[in-house]
Amino acid sequence: MISGAHVILYSKDAEADREFFRNVLKFPHVDAGLGWLIFALPPAEVAVHPAEENGSHELYLLCDDLKATVNALRQKKVKCSAPAEREWGEIATVSLPSGATLGLYQPKHPLAHQ
Repeated sequence: MISGAHVILYSKDAEADREFFRNVLKFPHVDAGLGWLIFALPPAEVAVHPAEENGSHELYLLCDDLKATVNALRQKKVKCSAPAEREWGEIATVSLPSGATLGLYQPKHPLAHQ
C-alpha cells in the first residue's frame, strides 16, 4: 500500500542546502527538472511521540558512530554541536548553509529497519 516516504525541508536558501546534501553528505539524487534535486535517503524509521499540539516534526539523520561523524563533518567545515548523551542515544545538530539545523542521532535502541 505505501511504497516510500517523501520528506520536505523548507529552507530560506534551498539551493545552498541542496548543494550541502549533494556535495557534503554525498546523498544520491535525481534532477526532477530545472535543477530541482530530490535526494535518496538512507533506510528510515518513524517514531510517534506525544505532544501538546499537532504539527511539529523533526528530522534526525542516523549514524553508527556520532563522534566520528561529527569529526568528519567538522573537517569539511560544517558547524556541529557537541554530542550530548541521552538515555536513548547520543545526539548532535548540524547547521545547514541556510542556518537551519538537522539532528544527528546514534540510537541505543533497536532499529526498525534492517
